[in-house]
Amino acid sequence: MTKEQFLGTWRLISWEIRDSDGNVSYPYGQDAAGLLIYAPDGYMSGTLTKPNRPHFAGGDIFGGTLEEQALATQTYLAYCSRYEIKEKSVLHYVEFSLFPNWVGMVQERFFEFKDGQLSLSTPPMVGQGKQQIAYLIWKRV
Repeated sequence: MTKEQFLGTWRLISWEIRDSDGNVSYPYGQDAAGLLIYAPDGYMSGTLTKPNRPHFAGGDIFGGTLEEQALATQTYLAYCSRYEIKEKSVLHYVEFSLFPNWVGMVQERFFEFKDGQLSLSTPPMVGQGKQQIAYLIWKRV
């Protein structure tokens, strides 16, 4: 695998999570959106969002009610990091993340390139009390 295959901007096509019981869920809906950017300098940035998120009533970027802030956090995920490509996975060395538990951690994603798309999946992880794997498909912008 070469770094050149990853380079550029990718738009989310689909994101689903499969749990250990075989159930499939769509955390931000079947129309979730996102961008994934791999830069030649070895850094990446990724965002996932639920479409049509409600605006804060007051319009203050540092304000909002606790409910508005909670909903904004629950419907958006972002992190950026250095990255390293291995034989079958890409490692993201997280420097900044909306989910603070990921800062300083390594997020491994297994990859496959097929038909002009990049498929990424996570190792099994615990979510909502069950083992689950996330599957994301991206198309180059």
